[in-house]
Amino acid sequence: MSKKLLGIDLGGTTVKFGILTADGEVQEKWAIETNTFENGSHIVPDIVESLKHRLELYGLTAEDFIGIGMGSPGAVDRENKTVTGAFNLNWAETQEVGSVIEKELGIPFAIDNDANVAALGERWVGAGANNRNVVFVTLGTGVGGGVIADGNLIHGVAGAGGEIGHINVNPHEKVSCNCGRKGCLEQYASATGIARLAKEILERESCDSKLRYIENITAKDVFDLAKENDELSIKVIEKFSSILGRALSNIACICNPEVFVIGGGVSKAGDMLLNSIKKHYL
Repeated sequence: MSKKLLGIDLGGTTVKFGILTADGEVQEKWAIETNTFENGSHIVPDIVESLKHRLELYGLTAEDFIGIGMGSPGAVDRENKTVTGAFNLNWAETQEVGSVIEKELGIPFAIDNDANVAALGERWVGAGANNRNVVFVTLGTGVGGGVIADGNLIHGVAGAGGEIGHINVNPHEKVSCNCGRKGCLEQYASATGIARLAKEILERESCDSKLRYIENITAKDVFDLAKENDELSIKVIEKFSSILGRALSNIACICNPEVFVIGGGVSKAGDMLLNSIKKHYL
């Protein structure tokens, strides 16, 4: 039997697992809730327990696997296989991840930032179509990114390469980003950023809009109402897409990718999202 791969996507709400062939075909997948209580001390033990249970369930052993790969939020030390500053996991301090999982499972382990891992996955068996120059942008609660240049994932000297969400797109912004800076792309192009833009435009504009009757506006609300020709929602998308489109065109000047791949929850807006970005990609 050909050896397999184990994949782990560590998120603040769920931990997703997959068993794949060496060619990237997903054979099994499952998920567990992420227990972030007590400074996230349960996360790694829960991962180990879930993996052991599934391998026993499927009659698999360590010898059946090439290795385990994990994507994690936070600052990832790939050499020491640790994670620091993953605040949505309550991991403020450095966490031993790889050493524990390797010891418990007996399978080689590799870890990287979740956006970087997503970029590699999209390039390998996704929309990147195995091109050698790919920029992956994830539009979710925040904005993440991964840059693959000439077939190599860009990490930079401290592993912070590809942090697309923290490109400065507005030096006049008064509100701070979660990173502490002001005017980051994430403040405008994330799901939370789109909701924020909607509230700001609502305060400035007098036109009627169904958005005025929604207590907690989401990016999905904005795109759904724009499809109904809601005037104010269309203005929000125009502002968002102008900022993101220009940012991507600036990234292209440096990276010259064959393809941009856009993922994350906001990408579910589909053609409306792509068409609005293309209009401002100059």
